[in-house]
Amino acid sequence: MRSIMAKITPFNENAADYDEWFEKNRESYLAELAAVREFVPPGGKGIEIGVGTGRFAGPLGIQIGVEPSPHMAELARQRGIHVFEATAEALPFADGEYDFALMVTVVCFLDDLGQAFREVHRILTSGGILIIGFIDRESELGRQYIRKKDQSKFYRDAVFYSTNELEKFLTGAGFSNFAYRQTLFADSAHSPIVEEGSGRGSFVVVRAFKM
Repeated sequence: MRSIMAKITPFNENAADYDEWFEKNRESYLAELAAVREFVPPGGKGIEIGVGTGRFAGPLGIQIGVEPSPHMAELARQRGIHVFEATAEALPFADGEYDFALMVTVVCFLDDLGQAFREVHRILTSGGILIIGFIDRESELGRQYIRKKDQSKFYRDAVFYSTNELEKFLTGAGFSNFAYRQTLFADSAHSPIVEEGSGRGSFVVVRAFKM
């Protein structure tokens, strides 16, 4: 396993290229944002862990983020987000400090998924919500990413998970009561849509509650 700094370096060195993806793939991005938005509560103190360049936290009104890449963190700060430079496995917050937490396309890059989920569980209030957006390993897009990961500067070291695998990690960390949304391309002539459930969409959002 490569070091955490080795995983961060591609994002730090290519932060602008990463951020540009959201403009080049705007329809997909907006569908993903819509899917995540369905689970974000209207009130309470929230945080995005792995905030990246702030493309989700900003539109969703989340004012606090965690990001280990300094250059990505700086772009998020330019979008008005207060960013702590830290990792998901060692969050610099007190127990029960947040009402909800968001993680988007982050789980595939973590060194210790179980530890990260335990840390999120720790910083959430009783009954707090964790929202995760991820690429389903068993979807067509997930299979494409896996086939081409050695050619990608971002996903070379990524570990993709299925919905069932992610549920097991979440359950082990003390989360329950799962609900799902997914983005689907109806056909090439239409924009992606958001649908309840999982198993068909490439981008899946799961909502879980702290037990």
